[in-house]
Parts: sequence; structure tokens; C-alpha cells
Amino acid sequence: MPGVRDISAEAFIEAYSSHLKRSGKLEVPTWADIVKTGAYKELAPYDPDWYYVRAAAIARHIYLRKDVGVGALKKLHGGRNRRGNRPSHHANASASVQRKICQSLEKIGVLEQTDNGGRRISQDGQRDLDRIATAVVEAIKEEEDEDEGEEGEGEEGEEEEEEE
Repeated sequence: MPGVRDISAEAFIEAYSSHLKRSGKLEVPTWADIVKTGAYKELAPYDPDWYYVRAAAIARHIYLRKDVGVGALKKLHGGRNRRGNRPSHHANASASVQRKICQSLEKIGVLEQTDNGGRRISQDGQRDLDRIATAVVEAIKEEEDEDEGEEGEGEEGEEEEEEE
């Protein structure tokens, strides 16, 4: 059975974020449309569904690495701080955003807190993420099968034209 490790991060995060949005269980805070995701940013995210995408990315990251804290997530989602004429340096993302997303994922049962202060995937969360990953793998296989079928039809049609 394919898991989260077997597919690309982009495909999984897109599928899981759309699942979170469709299910309607994940509560998006009222401040989500105006908040910056880091002190080094100039603007809030353009994507109106950025909260779901970030939640999917955090869930995937915690699935792959056990006992992850907010500090590690700040570092992961941080970016380049442009400092004018001076050299750019890495700056961490907002801890509040990471913490609130983790709390939202805990509320719907995807994450749980560990004894040492980090967070890990719960059994229900792992089952959900594996199910989404399996669906993505099946969808990719179906697309590949359709592409192979279309290529074969096009080649046969060209051969018939050449014979005439």
C-alpha cells in the first residue's frame, strides 16, 4: 500500500489541502486573510486557501518526522530576509501561525501532543493521510494509463494515412 513517502510533496499537499477544505472540519481563523506568515514578509499570502495548504504541509512534515515542535516548523517555513544593501539571511516564520495550525489539526484529530512537548500524527490522522496518498497514487496511474491509450491511438491513425 503506497504511503505519503511514495508520492511527491506537491501532489500530496495539493490533494490533502483540497480534502481539508471540502471536509469543512478545519476552522480557519478570522485573521487568516490579513496576517503575514513571517516578520520578513511584506504582504499577506495571495492564495485565499493558504491556511489549508500550510496545514497540509505541516501534517505531511510531522508525518515524516516524529515529535516536531513549533520551533522546527518556524525554521521550515521561514525564508529569506532581504535587508537592503546588506546580505540576506534566513528568517523564521511566524510561530503564532504554526501553533494555531497545529492546534486546529489537533482539534480535528490529525495531530496529538507528545510528552516532550512536540507533536506527532495520531492513528486516525495517519490513516487519513495514507488514504489520501493512496488515492493520489491511483489518480496518477489512471492519468498515465489514459495518456498511453491516447498516444497509441494517434500513432495508428498516422500509419493509416501514410498507407493511402
